[in-house]
Amino acid sequence: MLRVTNIVPEAMMATAKTKQKILKTFLDLLSSHSYDDVSLPLVADTAGVKLSDMRAAFGSKRSLVAAFLEKVDAEVLDERDEDMGDQPARDRLFDVLMNRIDALAAHKEAVRSLRSAAKKDTALALDLNQLETRSQKWMLIAAGIDLSGPKAGLVSQGLAIAFNRVVDVWLDEEDEGMPRTMSKLDKELDNGTSFMKRINRLEGLFQGIGSLLRTAADRRGRSKKTASASDDEVAEPV
Repeated sequence: MLRVTNIVPEAMMATAKTKQKILKTFLDLLSSHSYDDVSLPLVADTAGVKLSDMRAAFGSKRSLVAAFLEKVDAEVLDERDEDMGDQPARDRLFDVLMNRIDALAAHKEAVRSLRSAAKKDTALALDLNQLETRSQKWMLIAAGIDLSGPKAGLVSQGLAIAFNRVVDVWLDEEDEGMPRTMSKLDKELDNGTSFMKRINRLEGLFQGIGSLLRTAADRRGRSKKTASASDDEVAEPV
């Protein structure tokens, strides 16, 4: 039993190392090749792993892209500044999203290649949107903005679209201070604040309508019960 206990962690560590190696190779290749040219056999060959190991680690290029975004998510979540807890939500979100830009910086050319491919591949664009929307939900959580229900999905999707616009500016900016990127993020968050206010107004309106409908339904229910009781009294024999 002791031998098995000692062997299993080593196998797990090897698998984790293999995944990291494959992912790094994928991103390196993507930095110098188009997305279409980066095939799974090429990644496996360049990483020096067997195709069977490649299959066990990542079953598709989409899973590699998902792993990349999850890696970025983890870096941002680990770098969350707890001292900003007393700052306005908008400022906290700005800080989180700039940290996300910083996390993407090491793979800027890979990001450029990936986004270039998505412009020509609808399926890839839809996959990226789904993955990025999921990531933005975690960015909101990191900023202390924990939403639920339909609003969570709507806001996460809106933030994914807004952040994509920021990334477009960042990809074309050479200044390390990123003044244009920060200005664009400021503008997008301002637009997002207005968007959130409209959502809150609509949510309040729908809640009000729902309350009125429930009240009307309750009244109709009570009226039917009263009418039924009156009919029973009339039908009672003398």
